[in-house]
Parts: sequence; C-alpha cells; structure tokens
Amino acid sequence: MAVYTKINSREVSYIEKNYSIGKIIKFTGIKKGIENTNYLLKTKNRKFILTLFEKRVQKKDLPFFMNLMDKLNKYKINCPEPQRNKKGSFLIKIKNKTASIVSFVEGKDKLKLNPKNCYEIGKNIAKLHRASKKIKLYRKNSLSLKDWPKLLNKIGNKSKIISPNLNSLMKNSFLEIKKKWPKNLPYGTIHADLFIDNIFFKKNKFHGYIDFYFACNDFLMYEIAICINALCFDKKNNKFVFNKKKSTNLIKGYSKIRRFSDREKKSLNILCRGAALRYLLTRTYDYLNTPKSAVIKIKNPREYIQKLNVHNKFNNFKNYYI
Repeated sequence: MAVYTKINSREVSYIEKNYSIGKIIKFTGIKKGIENTNYLLKTKNRKFILTLFEKRVQKKDLPFFMNLMDKLNKYKINCPEPQRNKKGSFLIKIKNKTASIVSFVEGKDKLKLNPKNCYEIGKNIAKLHRASKKIKLYRKNSLSLKDWPKLLNKIGNKSKIISPNLNSLMKNSFLEIKKKWPKNLPYGTIHADLFIDNIFFKKNKFHGYIDFYFACNDFLMYEIAICINALCFDKKNNKFVFNKKKSTNLIKGYSKIRRFSDREKKSLNILCRGAALRYLLTRTYDYLNTPKSAVIKIKNPREYIQKLNVHNKFNNFKNYYI
C-alpha cells in the first residue's frame, strides 16, 4: 500500500453516489507498501479500503483479484471483501484510474513474530491453499522466473549505487536458479506476497490476510519460500539472521493441514533463492524508479542481498527444518 494519487472531497462524493456504503466521514492515505494508492474510508458504522491501481497492476488481472477475494470469503477465509457499486461491478474509475473498494479487515500486523505465530500462519496458508483449490480461477504469475531477465535489463548497472557487485550477484544467481528451477510440483492459486504487513492478528491470534494483488497460480511450495524470506529472518544490528525455529514452525503448521511431497521438500532451497531474487529485483527497480513526489516508504533492497546470500549457502530441506 502507498499513496501515489491524491484524492479530495470531490472524489469522496463521487464514491458516495456510486456505492451503497453510507456517508464517508473520514478518508486517510495509507503509506505502507509500495504497489498501489490506498485510502482508509470511514463511515459511521464501517471501515473500507479504497485502492487505486497503479502501473504494475494490469487492468485485465483485476477481475481475477476481485473474484478470488469474493469467493475466498464464501469459503470462510478472512480477507478483504470487494464491494459492488450500484451498477453491480467491483470496479470503478477515479481520477482516470481503475479503483475498487473492499471491506476493512480487523486486527493488525505483528511487528515481531514468534515461532508459535509462524506455526499458526503455516496452518492458515494451507487452509487458504485448500480453499483456493476449490475456486476455478487462473492468473499467470507476472513476476515468475521468465519475467526476471526483463527486470535485470531495466536495472542494468544503475544498481551499483546500492551495492557495487549487485548486478553480477543478481545475474549469476538468476543463471544458477534457472538451471535448477523445479518442474511439475503441486500447483494452485497462491497469495504470493505474504509479508508481515499482509498478515493480521487479533488478540494475539491469526485473524486474516490482506493485499491479494500479486495472487496467481504457481507452485504451492513457492508460497512457503516467499514466507520463509519474509517471516523467518530476525533483524539484529542491521543484519538479517535466519531463524530456523520460525521456518520449522511455519512448515509444521502447514503440514498439519497439507503434507509436502518429497519433491517439494527437495525444491525448497532453490525456491527460497528464487523468492529472494524476485524481491531483490523488484525492490532494486522500485528503489531506482519511485517518483520523489510519491507519499511512500521505499523498502531497502539490501535486506534481500543478505537473504539471498544466506540461501546461497544452503542446499537442502534440513537447512530449514529441525
């Protein structure tokens, strides 16, 4: 989430006319995240999130995201519920941008996860995968292995302002990952961006997910690899240290609902390396290209240099599971 496009009371009146959500008494821009413009809308009795979709989200993908969240709610997966406007559509135009309004998910992200939290998250990811399997929707992963060379080319040597050897680290890692990337693993609809700020807890218990705008069809184990990168490192004096207890609990929690195959276990290291590279690429690109006028917290790519280097030293499932 972020604020690239600013709205005012004129746009708020337009929303009130087009949706049956009641009078909006307050609207506030949300700075967290990096992809789209987001506002918190408050009515007398409810809260909603307005999202204006920026460049990276393609218009053709929006019906997939809306239908996925709508159907997940029907399978009792707690996530934002898209609101239909008075014409029956999930989407509307605001300031020449496609926009949506979804329900506000109660709870909040936990800044520090403990191993027990990771177990709960793992269990709920498996429930999400089980529910999404029943939903017959498909979207190709637009940031899959095939798409990384385009990002590498766009970044080029500009990355040296972040770290002198970053370009060669990314290129060499990509070539090695491509060679070892798995085939024919269990596949389905994944969230694909389960970072700490997209997972909500309430009264210290897992409560729900937000921000489905990277959801796609990919290996189920790739979701776990993304989560290991996002949730299973501890920051100590600007260093990101891998926490094996957290990754073990994440895997145990998931396995309680859905067991991993041996092939999935063997592929975990290469998928973790791929997930680290994917976020290193997008963060580097955003770091170099985000407009200064955007109200946004830019995420530092150096975090993922460290994480990629950790995975590059590992080679099997036992590195992640006690």
